[in-house]
Amino acid sequence: MDYETLCAYLDGKVGARRDMPFGADTLVFKVLHRMFALVAWQASPLSISLKADPVDAVILRNLFDAVRPGYHLNKKHWNTVTLDGSVLDTELMKMIDESYTLVVQRMTRADQAKLKKMERLGDDKEAG
Repeated sequence: MDYETLCAYLDGKVGARRDMPFGADTLVFKVLHRMFALVAWQASPLSISLKADPVDAVILRNLFDAVRPGYHLNKKHWNTVTLDGSVLDTELMKMIDESYTLVVQRMTRADQAKLKKMERLGDDKEAG
């Protein structure tokens, strides 16, 4: 998956927004105020770190050489995926969806309700 396609998919998540809290090398995608993806956008090949269920994280690492424990993240809950073409785009999208879902599930009820309202309104960006 190329950079533009990756960012379009990440930006398409309800409440998603971009940030660079760790400097210019890491593009962070947040849902409301919580990280769900970190993209090493200047790396070649690209890499993305995604939240994962701890059991699924290990399974994915065993299935794909391009998936390894999260770089500079909690290795129990995060994987870093090198986008070298060895992981199909459909599988990567599943990993992104899972990361987003896990982060949303840990949000407060108020934030979850805010996301549901944004989804109903068709607004994919954070409401003021």
